[in-house]
Amino acid sequence: MIHPYTGDTTDIRPTERGNMSDLTALVECEKGPFFVKAMRNRPGGRRDSIVREKRINPFVQPVSPALRWHAEDEEWIALGFDLVDARPSNFKPGSPDLPSVVELLNRVGELDLPDVARDWPETRWDRFASNESEAELFQGDALLHADINPSNLLVGDQEVWAVDWAWPTRGAAFIDPAQLIVQLIAAGHCAEAAESWAAECKVWADADPKAIDAFATATVRMWRAMADRRPSEPWLAAVAAAAQVWADHRAAVRRRSASTE
Repeated sequence: MIHPYTGDTTDIRPTERGNMSDLTALVECEKGPFFVKAMRNRPGGRRDSIVREKRINPFVQPVSPALRWHAEDEEWIALGFDLVDARPSNFKPGSPDLPSVVELLNRVGELDLPDVARDWPETRWDRFASNESEAELFQGDALLHADINPSNLLVGDQEVWAVDWAWPTRGAAFIDPAQLIVQLIAAGHCAEAAESWAAECKVWADADPKAIDAFATATVRMWRAMADRRPSEPWLAAVAAAAQVWADHRAAVRRRSASTE
């Protein structure tokens, strides 16, 4: 199916990341190389995500590798991206990657919301909010990557890239930096240090603290629900624990603020 776009292949190396796809691979080929992502062509969320990634790519190319081709038949749907010389970012305390990660999130935050994304409202956290009023705080008109983790923010010698735009949405701008906080805590940062990195993101200063508090609580509930559904994957429990550390930090800050008023 993809031969018209790749020509003859000389090497195919499956990648470690991309566990939500049926195939992710670095493909050395006559017309490449390419990073190839493919899924079984079956109705549902996973097919929808790869179609959404195809549609958003022209609008995120300032920060993401370009999609060079796509192919589809009754069994498969595949995307072929430029292959970039980069590695997953290191989120651990003291990592030299952290300034580049923040810079990248700032570039993501500056992307315009394209018309194609206006019908993609962010709703994944809504059912974990305490009420509808809190869920409304997650709404907005920013284009969100909404899956911030080390594997999706790649660092090269000259460039940094945000990849795997599998589920971009329209929502409150603070959500991407908020996800960074949870990931930093999971990587070993204390909550205060993790928030200090998020504070380097331009959109963070404009965020309503009440919205951030509500999102932190909803994030705990979301990750706990996922960890409960998939107990054989300990990384989910680890991220849920990190989210709890952040939510506890936010609650402690509120209590200290209230006691001094």
